[in-house]
Amino acid sequence: MIEDEYRDNEGRIEGRNAVIEALRAGRPIDKIYISKGDIDRTLRFIAAKARDAGIVVKEADRRKLDAMSETHSHQGVIAVAAAHEYVTVEEILQIARDRGEKPFLVICDGISDPYNLGAIIRTAESAGIHGVIIPKRRSAGITAAVEKASAGAVEHLPVARVSNLTAAISELKKNGIWIYGTAADASSTLWETDLTGPAAIVIGSEGEGMSRLVAESCDFKISIPMYGKVSSLNASVSAAVLLYEAVRQRKN
Repeated sequence: MIEDEYRDNEGRIEGRNAVIEALRAGRPIDKIYISKGDIDRTLRFIAAKARDAGIVVKEADRRKLDAMSETHSHQGVIAVAAAHEYVTVEEILQIARDRGEKPFLVICDGISDPYNLGAIIRTAESAGIHGVIIPKRRSAGITAAVEKASAGAVEHLPVARVSNLTAAISELKKNGIWIYGTAADASSTLWETDLTGPAAIVIGSEGEGMSRLVAESCDFKISIPMYGKVSSLNASVSAAVLLYEAVRQRKN
């Protein structure tokens, strides 16, 4: 029987990169389970680093790890940790101020696939985004699957989880931030849009795009030019294209 603590998807970290990054970030971890009889150099490194931090390390047979796993791809290691700690929108803006940079955020509007959300967070962290905003409803939270898909990037990128996405957008606007929504039928393309100022880029849901109220809250709507027969990109791929075009402009 699996103990109740293992059932909390938001208190588990699975996969080697995700666990290593959680240890590096100082995430509170209660225990780490490592596959018995399958310990290679990476797993030995994880075990040593965990023990140095005073974390209990236990060996478990693969069947037990499989039963604990949400991702079904735990790579021989699962950490039982405190639930991911979300931040406020104001805390994200303060990070930008502390760095002396123009705010640069991502808003995920209804990204329900944890692997897409994790991939977006991974790209956002690599691109130097100050933070990501997600809604409490109609969205994946920071679960083990998101942790693993982000390759541990979620340990280094602040995520705010808000009750009302349009209210959060209104708060951003009051702080002088322009809101850019992505839409296939937008009149302006990504290449024609100036993304060098304080900006928040909205990534809509996988199936339906932005919700109506969020779309109406955007200052600008932009599209990614499509030249093939397929009419749209996966949400995480769209985010990567948009964010790195913004990075290119902001670094010039």
